[in-house]
Amino acid sequence: MPAEKMELLCANSEAVEKLTALMPPDEQLYDLAELFKVFGDSTRIRILYALFESELCVGDLAQLLGLTPTACSHQLRVLKNNKLVRFRREGKIVFYSLSDDHVRSILEMGMEHVEE
Repeated sequence: MPAEKMELLCANSEAVEKLTALMPPDEQLYDLAELFKVFGDSTRIRILYALFESELCVGDLAQLLGLTPTACSHQLRVLKNNKLVRFRREGKIVFYSLSDDHVRSILEMGMEHVEE
């Protein structure tokens, strides 16, 4: 339907105007949607939940979660690229942990929500 012929009903135009000014830029909302897509994979959630408790290497994560080291590394790369995990190298072993308290808070809030 052409925009000129579309009738829009607005119960609270003042609220719409106020919220229009407060909405983040579309690019920022796109980035947020992309972040939440990362949380849409149960394997990545399992990895994050394991890292919630302890810093772990790929081998330990793979064993804990029943994954191949290759599959685990792939998911860790996705998490690292989205700044959800960080790593440190100790000799030839790489240890992963949650990148910051924001990730911990997202997991805690998500778990609270599903337990309701």
